[in-house]
Order: sequence, then structure tokens, then C-alpha cells
Amino acid sequence: MTIAVVLLLIVGASVAFHVVNPWWTTPLASNWQRMDDTLTITLVITGLFFVVINVFLAYTVVRFRHREGRRVAPHAPENKRLERWLIGGTTVGIMALLAPGLVVYANYVRTPHDALVLEVLGQQWQWRFRLPGADGKLGATDARFVSAANPFGLDPADPAGQDDLLVPGNEVHLPLGQPVLVLMRSHDVLHDFFVPPMRARMNIVPGQVSRFWFTPTVAGRYEALCAQLCGVGHPNMRGFVVVEDPAGYGAWRAALPTFAAAQLSAKAAQTAPLPAGGGARVDQGRALADAKGCVACHTVDGSARVGPTWKGLYGKTESMADGSTALVDEAYLRSFIRDPQARHVKGFPPVMPKIDLSDEELAALVAYIQSLGSPPAQAATEQKAAR
Repeated sequence: MTIAVVLLLIVGASVAFHVVNPWWTTPLASNWQRMDDTLTITLVITGLFFVVINVFLAYTVVRFRHREGRRVAPHAPENKRLERWLIGGTTVGIMALLAPGLVVYANYVRTPHDALVLEVLGQQWQWRFRLPGADGKLGATDARFVSAANPFGLDPADPAGQDDLLVPGNEVHLPLGQPVLVLMRSHDVLHDFFVPPMRARMNIVPGQVSRFWFTPTVAGRYEALCAQLCGVGHPNMRGFVVVEDPAGYGAWRAALPTFAAAQLSAKAAQTAPLPAGGGARVDQGRALADAKGCVACHTVDGSARVGPTWKGLYGKTESMADGSTALVDEAYLRSFIRDPQARHVKGFPPVMPKIDLSDEELAALVAYIQSLGSPPAQAATEQKAAR
């Protein structure tokens, strides 16, 4: 009897929790109402089975409980009629679960002919975005062309890629009401580009191009997440999708640099002298820290994260896992950023990936870290010496 009561309480509590719980899906901002409908169908079918089966178990526990003097039920190893009913009911239930999902997925990857193309490139732990230029086509890419100045690996010899628009930072804009075809690649491990209000997500497998489409229906700024565990910086692999009217989107798009212009700028930066110290270089380093995903593991406020905080790091004597120590100066930072696996800082996992940086970018990043201050003890010594 106790078991029957517990089963009924579990059923009642489960249904009540579903009704009153505060965790609901985010408001829909795309055309994929059918995905929400599929989730509802799945919930209804599984919920119905859950309630019926547990109520039936409670009934059988009470109805056929042991009683003194009651005859023991005869042993029946097979019941073909019951088996047929169970097989038929289970088959119908599974078909009801699978069929809507298959229909929705088929439409999810069947792209409209007028869709805007957006490429998403995942890399630990950052997002990059690329759009086709005036010709409406994305240029060819190849892993052998990937470099600090060409993170997408665009083929410089492909004319179709010269006018490709490269989105700086981790925020991309999209026009309201226009279908968008999302093409996704990964430079390292498995990622998953997910914009919850769009109900849009897809695994990004290294060596493959994944795809899906959606139509933004509500203007706003939406967070894009990585929905596959991709390393220690995974929780901070965030980006933003801004949906706006066509006029606003056009103005934003017009300001984007093309691949050809970016290549010219990179060549000019290689031949030009490094920018003078001060605000310009520090600002460049701050922007690089965001664009390269450094902020996923390193904070600038002294709080702990996967890697050492950059606040007060410059000039600090760092302890290594092998028992040695090292002064965090410009040479240390340059060598560590270039080859992070050569040294292992005590207390932190050796998970920092190699990041392609030009000499100018490396100098700017070091200048930014230096601008975040020195250890308090060293700062006090420097002030005392200045007096």
C-alpha cells in the first residue's frame, strides 16, 4: 500500500511541477514554431505514458496485494494477446514521437532560395562571422591558408572571396524578416552554435560544413551560445546576434571590411612601425583579447578563472608546476603566448591553445596586460624608489 501511495505522489508532484515551474522556453523570435510544437508533442506523449504506467502500477500493487487465504495467481509465461497490444501501442507511440521531428528537420535543412548566407566559424573559445560581398557568394577556403591575418582560411587566389565581408568581434547583425542560411565550420573541436530564441542550433564537426536556416521575426539583441562542451573555456564562448530593420542592417553591413581590404591592412601593418606606446596600442590589445577569446579564461578584475588573472600579472614572480619560478616580464609574456604548452603555471591546467598572432598583435596584447598593473608589493617598491 505504501508503494502505491508513493507512486501516486510522484505522479502528482511531477505534473504539478510542470505546471508551476518557472523554467520555460525563451520567447520565440523566428519562424520555427514547429519546433516548439514538436517539443510539446514529445512532452505530451511521454507524459501520458508516464502517468498511465505509474497509475497502473499503483493499481496493480493495491488490487493484487498479498492477502491471507487468497489463492496465488497462476503462472503464465506468455500472453500473446497482451504482447500484441504492447507492440502495437509502443510502435504507434514511437512513430508519433519521430514523425513530426523528421518533418521539421527536413524543412530545417531545406533552405529557401532567397536566404542570406552567414558563415559561422567556431574556435576555442570564440565565434567569427563572414558574409558574402556584392557577388552574393562566399569565397573558397582551405586550412592551409589559415593564419593570424586570415583566420577564415580564405583562398587569396579566389576572386569570389575578395569582396567577402569579415565581421570584427563576436557580434553579427541580421535583417528582420529575411531567411538566413547559416554555414558552420570549426577550427579545432566539436562546437554547437545555438541562439535559443531562434530555436536554431546545430553541431559543428571539424572537417565538415554544417547548415541550417531560420527567419528572424522579432528585432532585438540575442545571445549565441556554444551548446557542446568544447573545453574549459566553454561557458564563456558567447556571441551576439542583433536583428534589426533592413535599413539598420544595411548601414552596419556597409561599414564591414572586405577580405581584400583586410589583407592590405595586414600587409601595411607588417611593414609599418609598431604604434607608439600608450592608449592606441592598449586599445588594440583590449580588442584583441575579446576577439581572440582570451577573456574566456583570463579576467581583468583579479577574480579566478581557468587561467591567471591579468590584473597585477605584469611584474609578478610566477610559480611553475616543476618548482621553478619566472618573472612575468615582456619576454615571458611573448614566449608564453607564442608557445603556451612550453611552461605550466602552478595551480592552473595547461589547456591554453596556440593563438596565431602577428608581431603587432602580440605587442599590443602584451601592452594591454602591462596596462592592467603590477603586483601590489612591486608597485609599493616602485613608488618608494621614485621618492
